[in-house]
Amino acid sequence: MSPLESMWTLITLRPLTLLLLLLLLQPLQLKILHKYVPLSAEEIEQFEDYLEEMRSTGPTLPTPKDVFKRRTIIDPERPLTDSNYCTDEIKMKNVHNRFRCVKEHFFLQISFEELQDICNNLFVSCKNGVKRCHRSRQSIKGVYCNLIEGVVMTDCVYESSYRQGQVLMTCRWQNDIQEVIPAYINDIMEMNDTIKEKHVLHGYFQ
Repeated sequence: MSPLESMWTLITLRPLTLLLLLLLLQPLQLKILHKYVPLSAEEIEQFEDYLEEMRSTGPTLPTPKDVFKRRTIIDPERPLTDSNYCTDEIKMKNVHNRFRCVKEHFFLQISFEELQDICNNLFVSCKNGVKRCHRSRQSIKGVYCNLIEGVVMTDCVYESSYRQGQVLMTCRWQNDIQEVIPAYINDIMEMNDTIKEKHVLHGYFQ
């Protein structure tokens, strides 16, 4: 019996062993296991809910602030025009939605403190028209990631687009540190978009 067959036999006979094994796995390892172990989508979702609950207790849980910094603020040394930027960085920074590929994501070349200051700016409309975003006054460099292939980690493949412009983002209150922090990057408005928006506001465009 091969090692893989032995593992499958153990998992089949002892569900608790599977649960404890998966609890220790990182997303990449979980993906590799799922490739060989025929778990249904419902079983995966149920386990992810349990895993999230298990990891939500304890003093070492990353705070929303730490998670946002890790997933959004980028290393200035790597060229932002690299065509593989998003595919590589999303894997490295472990960006996912319950182990599923996110449809889009933004990386920004700015300090977290500067980004947090934007939360003090007045509310403006997000790209969906809802007026709950904050907009940066300064131009910020970043990368826009658009999913073009894949459903779950680590099959996600992204198109990378360098952008520079004003950032639209939402903010939230983090109770444990008593601070307003960035929550979600809504868009990077490039110069042409910003000029057109100003013209619309002044009635130059229908």
